[in-house]
Amino acid sequence: MENLYDLIIIGAGPAGLSAGIYMARAKYKTLILEKEKIGGQITITEEVVNYPSVLKTSGEELTKQMAKQAEAFGAEIKIDEVVSLNLENDIKEVITKTKTYRALTIIIATGANPRKLGFKGESEYQGRGVAYCATCDGEFFTNKDIFVVGGGFAAAEEAMFLTRFGKSVSMIIREPEMTCASSIIDKVKNHEPKINLHYFTEVKEISGDDFPRKIEFINNQTNETWSYENKEDTFGTFVFAGYVPNTNLIKGKVELDKFGYVITDENKQTNISGVFAAGDLCVKNLRQVVTATSDGAIAATSCEKIASELHKKLNIPSLFVENKKVENKFENSKDGQFISAEMLPQLKGLFDQLLDVVTVEAHLNTSQVADELNTFVSELENISSNLKVEKIKDLNSNDIPYITLKNTKEYANYKFFGVPGGHEFTSFVVTIHRLFAQKKELSEVNIEKLNTLKSKVKLDVVISLSCTKCPNLVMAFAHILSYNQNIELNIYDIAYSTKLRDEYKIMSVPCTIINDKDVVFGQKDVDEIIDILTK
Repeated sequence: MENLYDLIIIGAGPAGLSAGIYMARAKYKTLILEKEKIGGQITITEEVVNYPSVLKTSGEELTKQMAKQAEAFGAEIKIDEVVSLNLENDIKEVITKTKTYRALTIIIATGANPRKLGFKGESEYQGRGVAYCATCDGEFFTNKDIFVVGGGFAAAEEAMFLTRFGKSVSMIIREPEMTCASSIIDKVKNHEPKINLHYFTEVKEISGDDFPRKIEFINNQTNETWSYENKEDTFGTFVFAGYVPNTNLIKGKVELDKFGYVITDENKQTNISGVFAAGDLCVKNLRQVVTATSDGAIAATSCEKIASELHKKLNIPSLFVENKKVENKFENSKDGQFISAEMLPQLKGLFDQLLDVVTVEAHLNTSQVADELNTFVSELENISSNLKVEKIKDLNSNDIPYITLKNTKEYANYKFFGVPGGHEFTSFVVTIHRLFAQKKELSEVNIEKLNTLKSKVKLDVVISLSCTKCPNLVMAFAHILSYNQNIELNIYDIAYSTKLRDEYKIMSVPCTIINDKDVVFGQKDVDEIIDILTK
């Protein structure tokens, strides 16, 4: 019965977490697999006010509570990427990058990603003026003019959020009116004149030099064109023009419509018995948190019936285990500390797995950042006998305070400049584990590619503590570093790295600088990174 579950859910957004709550509460062994960040796309939404019984919260806080609830009922949540599925038999297989799981039922809840429009200049200026996440990149456009492309719920929310940064915000809407609830439209219009609305309008082209200087628009009714130009400064263009369903994993396996969305019946079952879909990747009229959680609940309830029948048919005893220890998600506490008392025993269990004594070495000066870093590393002391803290003070240094890691033999080629709090606390802890505990598996093909790197490769990764995409990139780099010490990995908090920001004209995170020359923007997985490094 090893690695056998009643239900495996692929995706830990609201739909997947809701399904986990229902199935685990019914005492069925449930596993939720998520390749990136717990919570899905909703985590970048600053304000959620239309979820029943919750007057006001953020997307991240709402899904954090969902994850806690699912784990409290006994669901397991693991960060791992699913690479293939075998769905034909009663017991189905879910193959990830680390192992193979088996399940009586499966729910696909992989959601959707922001759609790129393909206008001229979109790809060329991504990371230097064109962005897709206001939470991650809004601050880069402080006191600049900002254009938000889209007229739906996401565009409206992000436009209002961006008013705290931009000198002005203009919404570029191809329809005759915004396509979201009237209450949201009213809120947007209450922001006038800070938010300007342009209907029947599409982006034709963005042009400039190192940064965008001009954006051209076209009226899709009259074909008239107009433009905005600023030769003295740049501007921001945030694209929120719908989503593309994440269904590559199941193409050719389950039935999709012509747009790539999953077709399900009223019970959320696909055309394959025992395989369900829930959330934004489904054919549906409304894509909201409340409909995603509804999908998850319906799908899980349907899975209960099938799992129960298969237990009888295959003579499988109950798989559910009461009071099982759940995996910690390394959430930061809200009491001003980096590490809460609740986290300490779970961190101890993780650090006890280290194969050698690891020293977290903090290089400090007299700055305020150094004071925060000193507090951070002090909280790591005495968690585990496998983890030591050493503080090195250089009072005359003007450099950014940083952390490096070493075992009893040597330093790892890793430095974190700043304080790894916020979303980066997870990546910092995972980096320690990946570098000094048993290696997470890497494919033979990727190992062979990495072995071709004979000379040093310097990677400067610029992140923001508020960015939801950055930690996944950092953890992917740590995974690669564990296999090849020819890589030098430097993580920089953008808040303290104005020199890098100015030199490489960074206006979006995450940003990776390779050998002080090539610049790559956006989140990448391990396969993509290795291809970039070895091309």
